[in-house]
Amino acid sequence: MPISPNRTAQTGQRAAKGRALLALGAAAALSGCASANVDRMRTSSIPMDDYRVRHPIVLSQSANRLDIFPPPEGYGLDRRSYAQVVQYGKLYRYNGQGPIVAFLPAAGYGTANRGTIESIRRALAFGGAHAPLQVTTYPVVNRDLASPIRLSFIGLKAKVADPCGQWPNDLASGSTLQGWQNKPYWNFGCSYQSMFAAQVADPRDLVGPRAEDASDTVFRTYAIDQLRAGKDPSTTWNTSGTSINPIGSTGSQ
Repeated sequence: MPISPNRTAQTGQRAAKGRALLALGAAAALSGCASANVDRMRTSSIPMDDYRVRHPIVLSQSANRLDIFPPPEGYGLDRRSYAQVVQYGKLYRYNGQGPIVAFLPAAGYGTANRGTIESIRRALAFGGAHAPLQVTTYPVVNRDLASPIRLSFIGLKAKVADPCGQWPNDLASGSTLQGWQNKPYWNFGCSYQSMFAAQVADPRDLVGPRAEDASDTVFRTYAIDQLRAGKDPSTTWNTSGTSINPIGSTGSQ
């Protein structure tokens, strides 16, 4: 029986469709393997939670406070309190703005308040804080406790976005499967971030680097002259006359 050209064309089209379906099936299988590998990596037992993402350090305009305890019977600041206020003035010079407020206890210092305030002004000026000082008082609740003088100003401050001490989940989780996920607990890293933010002298260093200082022209000229003379421009460290023994020596007994 003769085969018509139409039937031959249909047979070829069916074969082509079959090969295309096979290719699509193979591609789908390979993609399934790839997606399975990605899923295995994504849901692996390695914790993907980063404490720096969960407890980020942010910059904000917040109150910077200092509590000092000058002697009540004195007219001014003692050496320790004066040094603290000078350092506080330096902090204001870099990060502060607006007035500085001094909160004095309503009772406890008496006539010594005026001399203490003048000492605070001098210490702030010595630290570079040339800002108006506003003086106010606060009530003393318990006179048996020491009442400090609190200084406060608004300035740039680094702190953790959320307060520490949050425990939304049980660490043991005996009644749930949360403890089986092998992830760090919620409060992990919060105290570290808070302490790190408090120790940074200039909060702007957390955002970007500082500008480069001018190079040491004298040392650079010396190095160029040494190279022109064919000498080694590196620094020669003289260790003679020291108590450090060379490597391998036993030293005197």
